[in-house]
Amino acid sequence: MTLSCDALAYGYGRHTVGSGVSLAVAPGEVACLLGPNGGGKTTLFKTLLGLLPAQGGSIRLGNDNLTDLSRAEVARRVAYVPQAAGGYFPFQVREVVLMGRAAYLGAFAGPTPRDRQHAENALARLGIAHLADAQFTRISGGERQLVLLARALAQAAPIIVLDEPGANLDFGNQVRVLAVIRRLAVEGVGILWATHAPDHALACADRVALVARGGVKNYGATAEVVNADALSDLYGVAIEIRNLAGGDRRVCVAA
Repeated sequence: MTLSCDALAYGYGRHTVGSGVSLAVAPGEVACLLGPNGGGKTTLFKTLLGLLPAQGGSIRLGNDNLTDLSRAEVARRVAYVPQAAGGYFPFQVREVVLMGRAAYLGAFAGPTPRDRQHAENALARLGIAHLADAQFTRISGGERQLVLLARALAQAAPIIVLDEPGANLDFGNQVRVLAVIRRLAVEGVGILWATHAPDHALACADRVALVARGGVKNYGATAEVVNADALSDLYGVAIEIRNLAGGDRRVCVAA
């Protein structure tokens, strides 16, 4: 199933943040929204998820218009991982992951053994089964991000949308989250994620959309879209892209 939009305009109320956006995320593909802080990536995400009404254009999940689907139907097709989740209640990690099954439950129904197995499998796939009994409020920021990813996996949606999953994480946890994203794509999950770090896009994305005020400036294969001129214009500073010695890995440096 593909998440796509055509000639999309998005914003808040009468204020338009971006317009004319057309992109698609297919199964097994990692697509990245890359741009500076305040460029409108989160607003675009909320619109693609139906949390904000589109100001124009269309959004489709598979063969269906987003506006024709119930919230439960959307949740069974797209899982959302926010930048962070506040730990206000001492839920166990297992309980937080199990919340991903809410889209399959009736108003007064409790989780079934099958739902609980989905949660346990998600914890195991991300290598955090040892955290299952821990309190969500007492684990590290990086561990919380992995728990939110596990919740999305338990949701069993073919598309996962992640809003800056590496934000506020240390280097080690950023590497771990990027590795999880790539592994999920190999397993056939379609991934749409946002970042303000070009190196993350170069390391992980198949396709990139450059996002700034006004909408998407360019969208296409990472090697074609992410270049020194485009990044310098996007961030307003001189940037060079260099290959690491002895490999094809590309990184960004200040010119």
